[in-house]
Amino acid sequence: MTESQERPTGMPVNEAEFTDLLPATRRALLQRLATGQVEGRTPSLVGAVMRDGRMVWAAGRGAVDGEVPGADTQYRIGSITKTMVAVMVMRLRDEGLLDLNDPLDRHLDTPEGGGATIAQLLSHTSGLAAETGGPWWERTDGALRPELADIFGERPQRHAAGRLHHYSNPGFALLGALVERLRGESWYEALRREVLEPLGMRRTTLTAQAPHAEGWAVHPWADVLLPEPAVDTGRMAPAGQLWSTAADLCRFGAFLLNGDDRVLKAASVEEMRRPETAPQNPDWTGAYGLGVQLTRGDGRLLFGHVGSMPGFVGALWVSQEDGVAAVVLGNLQSLFSAPVIAAELLRAVAEHEPRIPEPWRPLEDADTSLLELTGPWYWGAAPFAVRLAAGRGLRLAPLGGAGRGASFRAEEDGTWTGLDGYYAGETLTVVRDADGAVSHLDIGTFVFTREPYEAGGAVPGGVDTGGWR
Repeated sequence: MTESQERPTGMPVNEAEFTDLLPATRRALLQRLATGQVEGRTPSLVGAVMRDGRMVWAAGRGAVDGEVPGADTQYRIGSITKTMVAVMVMRLRDEGLLDLNDPLDRHLDTPEGGGATIAQLLSHTSGLAAETGGPWWERTDGALRPELADIFGERPQRHAAGRLHHYSNPGFALLGALVERLRGESWYEALRREVLEPLGMRRTTLTAQAPHAEGWAVHPWADVLLPEPAVDTGRMAPAGQLWSTAADLCRFGAFLLNGDDRVLKAASVEEMRRPETAPQNPDWTGAYGLGVQLTRGDGRLLFGHVGSMPGFVGALWVSQEDGVAAVVLGNLQSLFSAPVIAAELLRAVAEHEPRIPEPWRPLEDADTSLLELTGPWYWGAAPFAVRLAAGRGLRLAPLGGAGRGASFRAEEDGTWTGLDGYYAGETLTVVRDADGAVSHLDIGTFVFTREPYEAGGAVPGGVDTGGWR
């Protein structure tokens, strides 16, 4: 296959072809990647950056088969596989074949975990054990676990479902089996046809395809190497089997940023990125959505996933605010280096070259009949403003800083559903008087009027007849 067939226009591979970033930025990226390869004593390391939908920089350090690796060199990506499996589950949800609140055993005959909901499995709140029974699954042939029952040990349920976040690799094996049950084919074949091919990710495969790196362990006290096995993990493959490239993961990062109607609409991808288990303190640095990891630091929220398999480590981080994603892939038995380097590559681009905002444009599909809902509203005496958004959506924002804001999606029945914050899932109803004029807004029984504590009967409990004084 030729290079033009492998890569859409604007996705070059040779570092010399990348002209979109400033020279100082490119040097900073290369310096960080090179330092990471040396300090981590990594046989080979590849980094790449996606900005506004396309890869704009990539470089490799070290060697694979005597050559410097590049954006087209395959590495095993470990648990980044989970995010791709999660996309398949969300596709099934959007097609109406399942509900995220369904217990798994409504769709799959499973020996364990059937009482957990699909959302709990996606968010690692099912309570299932972190690892399989038997020998270390990442280094042993999947033939040792031919059936779902074979992946569980003596105590598969470690916590009550829904109680807390507890990372579970067997949980994603069950989700892969769910995809197979509802698609009638292997989870990977469904993923390849429905996700990888539409996104142009032709170098993301179940088994290695040349050019690819070999997995290595590095001796802790000497600069010598030991090869790591790269086995087919069978039933556990949905938890971490896939091989991919920096170029393909840049494509996937662009998808996680904006969605793609051929694969999953933007609203569903955004749903995956929201923390599914609410952080318990305002200074949280890590959370988990629906198959998506989130991390926060230096004032920046990143989403994506990290992964490792014996001899491999990888990370994909995306910043919605900056429109940037960074990928790092290495062939070293280590868990911590790649996520840090990827976050620093992303930050280098964002800080050296802050995002230039898109030009302001009027809404193309504005429903001007909704203009009567826009402008100032009052919850009691607290001022808010409603603005019209795309797709007949509404945005409620407090005036003066304090208060509960939210975006709302228009529904076919004439109501709106909250998408975020305190009002997520709550219903906004426009209440009209006998003449059809807008009287007030009702959001989950909270009433918003055009004047502070407006008289006239809309405010629950009434308004003092003496008025303001």
